[in-house]
Parts: sequence; C-alpha cells; structure tokens
Amino acid sequence: MTDDPKATSSPTCLAHEGDDTYMGFASRPEIAAFLNELLEAERAGTGVALRSAEVAGGTPFADLLRDIHRDEAHWCAMLLKQLKALGEPASAKVGDFQQKALAIPGLPERIAFLNRGQAWVVRKLGDMLPKVRDDALHRDLTEMLKAHEINIERARVLLAQLPARG
Repeated sequence: MTDDPKATSSPTCLAHEGDDTYMGFASRPEIAAFLNELLEAERAGTGVALRSAEVAGGTPFADLLRDIHRDEAHWCAMLLKQLKALGEPASAKVGDFQQKALAIPGLPERIAFLNRGQAWVVRKLGDMLPKVRDDALHRDLTEMLKAHEINIERARVLLAQLPARG
C-alpha cells in the first residue's frame, strides 16, 4: 500500500463531459418515447373533450370541455414541435383512452374519467420533469403540467356542485 494521495475516481472537473444519462437525465430515445406517449394521450383527450362538448350543450360542463379541447390541441402541437426539434418521428396513434371514455354514457361520469386521464398526465410529467435537461422542453412540459392541474381542479369543482345521486 502506498501513501500517495492520488484519487482513482474521475475528477469533478470532468463532469461536464458526462452524457445526459450518466448525469441522471433521460436519454434522447427515452424522451422521444415519453413525448410520443403523451402525444397519443393528448390526442385522445382532444377527441374526448370535443365530442363531450358537443353533447354538453347548455350544461355547466360545456365551457370546461371547450377549454380542455383547446388545451389538449395546444399540447399536441407543442409535443409535435418538441419531437421535431429532437429529430424524432411523431406517433400517429390516438390513445386507447378515447374509446374507453366515449363509451361512458353519462356526462358527469365521463368528465370524472377524463379528469383521471388528466391526473395520469400530471403524474407522468411529474416523474419525467426532473430528468429533462433541455430548458425549452422543461419549460413547455412544466406549463403543460400546470394547465392540466388547473383543468383537473375546474372539473373537480363542477362535479362537486352536482346534486348527489342516490
């Protein structure tokens, strides 16, 4: 054994040379897969909100559903833009959520289901955001998370105002 104090690990001054995954961030393929998963879910949410708004008519849900539809379309465009910036192909699929939600006949029940879908997106974003190194993508995903949280709360308040079913 020697008394030489030489370190055997990489010096911290070389940390900037580590790639994103080494530094704990998501890899490019992981981010692309995540963005496509969200894109499919947002497309499904867009379809559910649009078709539900059509039947909501004069109910208290009509404005909420139109706003959710507009938001979901906005997030689809953002996700497409981010995939293009990554140089990754965008999925053309619509998530299974759309068929499941539209099969629910009662509007309040469908909106509650849509809210659970919005909460799923919030959870997914919360899990991924700490792994996103790109500032522009991080900012967009953070705005998406906040918008979903606002829509969740709006729907929760409207649903809570409905008379109890017995």
